[in-house]
Amino acid sequence: MKTMEDIMEIKVTRDELYRALSRVQSIVEKRTNMPILSMVLLSTSKSEVYITATDLEISLQQKIPANIISTGSVTISGRKLFEILKESKKAEIHIKEKENNRVFITDQQARYNLGFMPPDEYPVFVEPENVTTAEVPSKVLREMIAKTIYAVTLEEAGFKLSGTFLEKIVQGGKALLRMVATDGHRLSLIDKEMETMEKVKFDGGVMIPKKGMSELAKLASEDDLIHLGFKGNNCVAKTKNSIIVIRLLESKFPDYNAVIPKKAKSVVKVDRDLLLDGMKKMLILATESYRGVKIILDKGSMELISINPDLGEAQETLAVEYKGQPLEAGFNARYFIDVLQNMESEKVEVGFIDNSSPCTIYGEKDQGFLGLIMPMRL
Repeated sequence: MKTMEDIMEIKVTRDELYRALSRVQSIVEKRTNMPILSMVLLSTSKSEVYITATDLEISLQQKIPANIISTGSVTISGRKLFEILKESKKAEIHIKEKENNRVFITDQQARYNLGFMPPDEYPVFVEPENVTTAEVPSKVLREMIAKTIYAVTLEEAGFKLSGTFLEKIVQGGKALLRMVATDGHRLSLIDKEMETMEKVKFDGGVMIPKKGMSELAKLASEDDLIHLGFKGNNCVAKTKNSIIVIRLLESKFPDYNAVIPKKAKSVVKVDRDLLLDGMKKMLILATESYRGVKIILDKGSMELISINPDLGEAQETLAVEYKGQPLEAGFNARYFIDVLQNMESEKVEVGFIDNSSPCTIYGEKDQGFLGLIMPMRL
């Protein structure tokens, strides 16, 4: 039985707590046979409150300053607390544990009494010990994730590919961090020079699940630097006020180098926005089962054709720099859009070998990046 000293009571800035609760909404489980996972755990130190959320694969703990009237811990519905904070316009939130597994929440205007589950039933947040981490510029990490995550498969059948592969490589005497993602139909790869990663041990590479990569990107928006490391089957990332532990996938990533062409036979130079807009127009006639676009190359032109037996036909001719032999090939327009809208280059180079080989996409301002798309029969 709890004593009066164990009953938690805090006052906290509404905006700080709201940001923390916003952050965990993608982690707390909405539909689960373990109701405790729909909760967040609030626990206290002398001057801070810790907000912990987990789905057992990803665990996130954040700390924010608070007026701690009485230390303790409670679990609260992550979704309901978020909604309460969202609707509140007041500067301060008062949270107090009550008897009979209830917690009182007020902003001095609205008052709520919510039920909660015993805090000792909440999964314990364990930070792996003695993890060697490296400082990674958050901006660089966000860019790398944005340019690869779209290629990660969502299909259960493709579980082996349902994550992003990270490895250390050396090129030209420089230490690089590489990220690779593929769903078997396309591949995205990006290298960034990162000498700080040399001391981090993850020989042979690691695979982080798609949801984990998404959470890493959010974490990287908190500070200018993020501390990244690996221990056992976990990825650990820290900022000044947050720590996330992500369980790594144990599947072996395929030999992606085998599908990357060594050199293209034909290269098209085209304005990125022009090609992106063209592909979006072709996608207007797309359906869930049909997203194909035929690319016809001739000197100085790239013709895009989309034919949907049920809806009709779309066609556009783009002015490009091309001096190679005529070529026809079919591709998924959605895949082109995903690559192009995550690039910065004004001009891109699209490389082809033949109509049965993948095309490659590069850009001068997208150093270290490669987009690859497998052809499709139309």
